[in-house]
Amino acid sequence: MGGFNPKQLQELMSQAKQQYDNLQRKMQEIVVDASSGGGSVTVKMNGQKQVISITIDPETVKSGDVEMLQDLVTAAVNAAARKVDEQMQSTVGGMLGGMGMPF
Repeated sequence: MGGFNPKQLQELMSQAKQQYDNLQRKMQEIVVDASSGGGSVTVKMNGQKQVISITIDPETVKSGDVEMLQDLVTAAVNAAARKVDEQMQSTVGGMLGGMGMPF
């Protein structure tokens, strides 16, 4: 029967904290752009899924179709969130690759 080694646990915890810190840094570095309506609405979002900016083509506003504009903003935000998820999955997958831990 194997013995419990506190030093191994401490090393494992140190590695986990380092991986967590790396993940947090990656989340801050990620910035994605997504658009909808053929570029009528563009959303910039960071890895923490915070919207950094939204750009709306003035011609889209001139149409006066508020419901369409709301749909375009929603679609662009959702597309940006999917891009963040994809980049994070790729990043985390690479970091945890050999550990057998799904993201």
